[in-house]
Amino acid sequence: MIEDFRQQLIELLPRLRRFALSLTGNLDHADDLVQEACIRALSKASQWQSGTRLDSWMYRIIQNLWFDRLRAAKVRGVSVDIDENTDLAGCDGRDIVEARSMLAAVSRKISDLPMDQQLVVGLVCFDGLSYQEAADSLGLPIGTVMSRLARARSSLHDALDNSDTTRQPKSGGKRSA
Repeated sequence: MIEDFRQQLIELLPRLRRFALSLTGNLDHADDLVQEACIRALSKASQWQSGTRLDSWMYRIIQNLWFDRLRAAKVRGVSVDIDENTDLAGCDGRDIVEARSMLAAVSRKISDLPMDQQLVVGLVCFDGLSYQEAADSLGLPIGTVMSRLARARSSLHDALDNSDTTRQPKSGGKRSA
């Protein structure tokens, strides 16, 4: 049984990593979160009931670990990763800058969403779960998942539209001669 558990856990790793990345917005932090969740799951493997959904159990572990980290971060304050604040030499193309800017904006806007909406976005949009699978994983009715996802998408759309309009120069002004 323990070997079956380990094999299923290994098969879930890519999905767990995507889910953790959707929560953290940082690949290194996501990897740390998945590693910690796997350690916890392996140490508590006897608590998992064969025949139940391992992915739901693992999503819940990751979610709980993430909430613990957020609470701890409030106590410790803001930390800054030096690696994220350095410029890379040779990356001066407009397309690269625009793509990175858009990705950063989307990531910031996702992190501004309420946690319940972040979880649904992570499961459905990043991990590719169906609404029903996401509902089962979170222990929610499917209508709640659909509603949260609709609100999240609407909020992201509005936030990104507003940020785009503030960056673009306004036309129609008078020209000076």
